[in-house]
Amino acid sequence: MDDGIRLFTLPEPPARDFTAHNAAARALWAAFAENSHPRAPVRLNTNPRMLMLDPRHNTRGLSYREYMTDPELMGQAVLEWNYWVRFLLPGDHEKGLPDVWRVHVDFENVYDAAWFGAPVEYHADQVPYAAPLLAEDTKRSLFDRGIPDPFGGEWAERALRFLEHFQRKSREGWTFLGRPVEVMPHAPFVNFDGAFTAAASLRGPTEACMDLLTDPDYAGELLDYVTEAVIARIRAWRGHLGLPPVWDDYLTADDSVEMLSVEQYREFILPRHRALYDALCPAGRRGIHLCGNAQRLFPVLRDELNVTNFDTGFPVDFARFRAEMGPEVQLSGGPCAPLFVGEDPAPLLAETRRILASGILNGGRFILQEGNNLPPRASLDHCAAFYRLGRELGGIPR
Repeated sequence: MDDGIRLFTLPEPPARDFTAHNAAARALWAAFAENSHPRAPVRLNTNPRMLMLDPRHNTRGLSYREYMTDPELMGQAVLEWNYWVRFLLPGDHEKGLPDVWRVHVDFENVYDAAWFGAPVEYHADQVPYAAPLLAEDTKRSLFDRGIPDPFGGEWAERALRFLEHFQRKSREGWTFLGRPVEVMPHAPFVNFDGAFTAAASLRGPTEACMDLLTDPDYAGELLDYVTEAVIARIRAWRGHLGLPPVWDDYLTADDSVEMLSVEQYREFILPRHRALYDALCPAGRRGIHLCGNAQRLFPVLRDELNVTNFDTGFPVDFARFRAEMGPEVQLSGGPCAPLFVGEDPAPLLAETRRILASGILNGGRFILQEGNNLPPRASLDHCAAFYRLGRELGGIPR
């Protein structure tokens, strides 16, 4: 069963030999791992929303409700997004037809709250949204249920069903553009978007922040409950997927901590982050993804939790980061994502020049990317100009 492009409107593969590009990309990332790279790698972070939410590509009108409920549509959409990445998106990633295509289950960012029972809403021209579950008069209801079954409930059962669908197709000879399709040993439930982000989804952002002030005992209880449940879930799912129980290199997230002061972070979130890292990455390299204005928390994460890899959004003061965090701490970041949309690339390129001249390249532990997640309808011409400039000005001082 060989599938071609059939969901999205995409151009034919360009007649280009990517052999030299791919060899150079592999060499660059291998050198980066050894900190002997000549320049900062450049990457652009995307997911299938790039096609789902761009009417130039989604001319069929595939909805997120269809995508999230039909494994056949999800698998095909993920493959076509991979095609878009490998043939159209600039960057230091391997391009062209792969030896093997890989698919995965994608539940966007609703999976944590949905697993706890939050209702998922679908709105036109948006990613799915997990609506708050815990109102003031029901905020303790989760505690009465106990820790959820890692594989139970609508969304975990759906993930299992989607995985089984992909695996069956792969066994039966699934191909895409003439190449075999394999299933990644991955599912949304081995990830975690963070204890406070989960609490903010379950309670609502305003309510979660007010809980810290007006009912701190409850806030701590909810954060402990979420952290304990997710650690158990991740361990169970990693076992199901045949993965080791702990990571050698672990990146978690918690975007909603940007709403907290350093003092609130230390009191409420730091202990839960410590529990997560100690359980899942006791001896490996620790990283965190934090979109938003969270830079004030970076020294605490480094000093208290030994986090040495920061994946960032915006705003970030790059000169301050390198001066404050030192040359050995890794940062992935770059111009704010909205600069990639629009007609004029000049603001994007000016900001890229400013960042690369800030001192962030000192020590070499820098990956140039958008901050953070390329938005749908981003200009590929802007992306190409960004990539060229990163290659030109991203040399590592030695």
